[in-house]
Amino acid sequence: MATPPGRAFLASRDGDVQTQSDPTLQIPAGLLGRSRTAEDVAQIEPLALLAALLESDRPLGAGAPIPPAWHWAYFAPPARQSALGPDGHEKADDLLPPHQGMRRMWAGSRLAFEGDLRVGEKLRRRSRVAAVDSKIGRSGPFLLVRLEHAIEGESGGRVAEEQDLIFRAPSAAPLVASGPGNSEPAAFERQLVPDPILLFRFSAATGNPHRIHYDHPYATGVEGYPGLVVHGPLMAILMLDLLHRTHSDECVRRLTFRAERPAFLPDALSIRGRPRAGGYDLWVESGGRRACRMGIDCA
Repeated sequence: MATPPGRAFLASRDGDVQTQSDPTLQIPAGLLGRSRTAEDVAQIEPLALLAALLESDRPLGAGAPIPPAWHWAYFAPPARQSALGPDGHEKADDLLPPHQGMRRMWAGSRLAFEGDLRVGEKLRRRSRVAAVDSKIGRSGPFLLVRLEHAIEGESGGRVAEEQDLIFRAPSAAPLVASGPGNSEPAAFERQLVPDPILLFRFSAATGNPHRIHYDHPYATGVEGYPGLVVHGPLMAILMLDLLHRTHSDECVRRLTFRAERPAFLPDALSIRGRPRAGGYDLWVESGGRRACRMGIDCA
């Protein structure tokens, strides 16, 4: 199930992957190898917001370990309002490619955890553009950018993350759920009906300004989706939350997340999982189809 580090992919509407080069979408000179270092303090407030919207009972006092992937609540870019594009993202920054007018999506991540980041400590994140490729899929041309992040806490904890981002041409057809739905057998599960308030609160807690998650007229009228789009990181954290609810003693060492197709409001989310040797497989179904999946290694 896991995607090997460095492997490029785009899950199109029918599940096929297209990877031929697209000469019309040029890779900016000097993009590969760009790097940036950022610092933050692991304040409790964004974690408390995440815990509240998840209805989680995790202890979050000073010195408590930050739950896996909850570090996404930190390092929000302090972009000036005048620097934002019509989609809510920065039009360009010193790390990512110029993407004014491009459609931006998070396709997946691979994370490894060494020790714990802790509430209240100083954090440092080193980021680097590790790979970039120009491709074309069934929905049109796109740039696939792989970022490498190393997040370190002053007490010695470390998170290594590879993140896959897709930048698509504005003329590309929107990705929508399609194809037959096949529900998989699960050992444990949770049903959740997301609403605009949940999506807005998650956007606020993680500093995500992308309008497809909270602005229905923009999501449907400009980007062509059938409804508000559920965040990929939200579904990833919901899967991790389900594992904590059902197997709270497990320690997450590594995880691989892959987005397969969008999930939209008002469809319910079926968050499901089952054990396997050395860990767990989890996935989210929406509208009767699998939206994303995660592999977790605990050994």
